Amino acid sequence: MTRRLAVAAALRAAAAPILAQAPDLPRRLGGENGPRRALPVSRPAPKLPDGTVDLSGVWTGGGDAPIERLLKPGELESLLLPWAKQRYAERKAADGSDPYFYCMPGGPLRITGGFAWRLVQHPTTSSTHIFMLQEGNAHTFRQIFMDGRAHPEDPSPTWYGHSTGRWEGGTLVVDTIGVNDRFWLDSEGTPHTEQLHMVERFTRTDFTTLRREVTLADPGAFTRPFTVTYTARLGTPDSEILEYFCIENNQYGLPQGLAAPGAPKP
Repeated sequence: MTRRLAVAAALRAAAAPILAQAPDLPRRLGGENGPRRALPVSRPAPKLPDGTVDLSGVWTGGGDAPIERLLKPGELESLLLPWAKQRYAERKAADGSDPYFYCMPGGPLRITGGFAWRLVQHPTTSSTHIFMLQEGNAHTFRQIFMDGRAHPEDPSPTWYGHSTGRWEGGTLVVDTIGVNDRFWLDSEGTPHTEQLHMVERFTRTDFTTLRREVTLADPGAFTRPFTVTYTARLGTPDSEILEYFCIENNQYGLPQGLAAPGAPKP
């Protein structure tokens, strides 16, 4: 035993110089052993060469809070049409029925919720496209057209809809129509229809903060349009989004050892 301990100690001593020379990995690549650098909170929002605000980076949050919590007590129920109010109550009572748990996309609002996400402006000068890349649910993405095109007259409903964007000063305004009705607007089950019209206003108020004001209008589900506000925070320097394993209909996360309530264990 004494000899084994001596050999182990010698190996650790020999490896120490090599480990000391290993380069630091980005935190999201190297976990808690990666570098921890302070964020320049007091700095203003950066700008691109053409003068527009640079919104790029890895962000967290910005669409994860349930809508009910962002409104006055009881306000959401007053906004829902009768069928939508009943559907909302049924969904809240049915634990584990969120399509997002089965690797379905979360729609344009929830692409920023729950996981880290990256915003990409392309090209960096006079951007024609903006992409939102989500870390979760099989690396889903959303594209925003910045080239002045109009919405199609009869868009085919999709998970993220058809989004066009424009700048109003330092605020990015995104207009979205053409979504399907298969996803929940939030984790609490707020319903919507294919008539949903979303207008988002993204403002980088400082270097580390991105405010997102979202106006939701859906005459098929709501009595009137309303606005909710979210806040996203910039990730630490060198942050990266990670690969995420999730496939359609994976039965409530079976690869992670989870199962839908009442389902037999794998």
